[in-house]
Amino acid sequence: MFEAEQGTLAGTDPRLQGRKLKIGLVQARFNFPVTQALTQACTAELIELGVQEKNIQLVQVPGALEVTLALATLAENGSFDALVALGCVIRGETYHFELVANESAAGITRVALDYQLPVVNAILTTENVAQAQARQVEKGRDAARVAVEMANLMAELQ
Repeated sequence: MFEAEQGTLAGTDPRLQGRKLKIGLVQARFNFPVTQALTQACTAELIELGVQEKNIQLVQVPGALEVTLALATLAENGSFDALVALGCVIRGETYHFELVANESAAGITRVALDYQLPVVNAILTTENVAQAQARQVEKGRDAARVAVEMANLMAELQ
């Protein structure tokens, strides 16, 4: 959706104006090269959309299951307009992949609903490292755009 619109919306559309926003990022360190690329792409896009660097707070946690506790803590403090969960879960040979993917996604949704705050799920769930690497930059950018648009929408609705 955003890919086709980005060229026309990012510069002029008020939905994608981030200069007044404060955004919290929670990055899982597990699969660090991928999560670092996600975080860098997300941060760069937030700045491109006008979010001031001083208004972007990054918190790192060990893995995807720890992301939701950090998100809830940031949401509790009430100073963010949106939050972004950044992580990468790669399928292995056990059921652990499904557990981590499903529970992290459910937790992210729970935080958003409990705090009535946009929380973007940018935790990649892939079959292998190559799939994760192929998606890391665009997913980070998409997450930034969704965070800004949803923060602006929620402000408008309130």
